[in-house]
Amino acid sequence: MNEGGEIFAAWKPKGPTSAEFLNRLKKKMGTRKIGHAGTLDPLASGILVVGVGRAATKRLNMAAGEEKEYLVKIRLGVRSTTGDEEGEKEIVERERFPDIERIEKILPSFVGVVDQVPPVYSALKIKGVPAYKLARRGKIPEMNSRRVKIFSIKILSYNPPYLELKVVTGPGVYVRSLARDVGDTLGVGGYVAELVRTRVGEFTKEDILTNI
Repeated sequence: MNEGGEIFAAWKPKGPTSAEFLNRLKKKMGTRKIGHAGTLDPLASGILVVGVGRAATKRLNMAAGEEKEYLVKIRLGVRSTTGDEEGEKEIVERERFPDIERIEKILPSFVGVVDQVPPVYSALKIKGVPAYKLARRGKIPEMNSRRVKIFSIKILSYNPPYLELKVVTGPGVYVRSLARDVGDTLGVGGYVAELVRTRVGEFTKEDILTNI
């Protein structure tokens, strides 16, 4: 490792939190001076940008602000308290699933600079306490909307109840919130069934460091 440290892409599997995955890397690499940019939920997999060394970890803020690309499978017709498979589910009564034309019509409203309400089960802090910890104690926090940017949304496939999208975002976007909002706009609810982050800035799956 050079004196300025090293920044590289690692592939976080589905299951561990980003912090747990980072602890694995610390043990493998024999260092405590390691950090990451852009947290991934435990049920998500994909690229995690990692910095090793003091200088590198300081530069991670730049990586956190980079463009990100996701592949997301949305389960329509059901709402989840967490926005993904972990939460309690509520089936939404409906006559039928929306057709593809209806989906194509509403998706552009989510592209550009938009106001988004983060999930209650997120690491955002409310008076110094992560929102998810308050929610687990039964103290559901009020989440304020914030302005984020979504560059593009492309439909990859639609086989009701599953809608698969490729989404390119700026920093701070919650794909779980996007899935929720798309489902609610369609009148059928929705949550993230699968999520993979395929790119962070210039880092892609081809750039993953495997010898760690």
